Amino acid sequence: MTAQRKFRFGVNMVVPKSRTAWVEKCRRAEELGYDVIGIADHLGVPAPFPAMILAAEATRRVRLNTFVLNTPFYNPTLLARDVATADLFTDGRIELGLGAGYVKAEFEAAGIPFESGGARVDHLERTVTTLRKLFADPEYLPRPVQQPGPPLLVAGWGDRLLSVAAEHADIVALTGAATTAAGTLRVAGPAEMADRVAFARERLGERADEVEFNLLIQWVLPRSEVPALVADFGAVLPAEVDGQPERLPIVLVGSPEEIAERVIDLRETYGFGYFTVLEPSMETFAPAMEILRSLD
Repeated sequence: MTAQRKFRFGVNMVVPKSRTAWVEKCRRAEELGYDVIGIADHLGVPAPFPAMILAAEATRRVRLNTFVLNTPFYNPTLLARDVATADLFTDGRIELGLGAGYVKAEFEAAGIPFESGGARVDHLERTVTTLRKLFADPEYLPRPVQQPGPPLLVAGWGDRLLSVAAEHADIVALTGAATTAAGTLRVAGPAEMADRVAFARERLGERADEVEFNLLIQWVLPRSEVPALVADFGAVLPAEVDGQPERLPIVLVGSPEEIAERVIDLRETYGFGYFTVLEPSMETFAPAMEILRSLD
């Protein structure tokens, strides 16, 4: 078990279609007490780096991350320039989240080959090593405010990607879902989550106490909404949860007090200290977050 860290909480946002709406969303997230605003990287929504810079202008303290970039879409050297510029223009509030990409249709729409998972992870690792090399160069410009570059989050599930995360990342992020060969996601149960965390910790070795673990929470809801969730997603729930989605680490159910208790349990069981909720759950999770702050 890694050393217990203080909680951090993020909300992963989809950037809306207007500047005003985005500014209001970011200010509301900060007002509610979130530590990090995450910005998704998908086609059909505004690009993450301009959105991060506007979010920084609209807020005072909240950190900003790409949660997570489809790394195969980016040339590593050009990405380094974007990251450094964003860190410079936000006064060092950036966290860089990287993933290997999994939505096959987006690769096809962008005209980028959807290569094997191994090839996509290779590109991610090349990207990380390129960024580290460039940011370590005292002559490199533009110069990121945070040295030696913004904190790096790597999201993964498979052995290879978690091994890369363990070698390079400051934050190891788990989604509670595995990517299939078809470019879709499969929900994982508690036993598989425990296995993945244990694998990452083993690969981290002496770094285990230095690295933060992040969990992406997919649903936060009152008990009254559980039947609807089961009706919509029951067919994809792992057998081990016996039709009870609240047994999944990525689902939080109940009152604010019950949700806070479950988050504490997830920290004690798996070592997660950094939790990210999706935008639709931003308001619902906030009361539990306030309770957790008072206890931490």
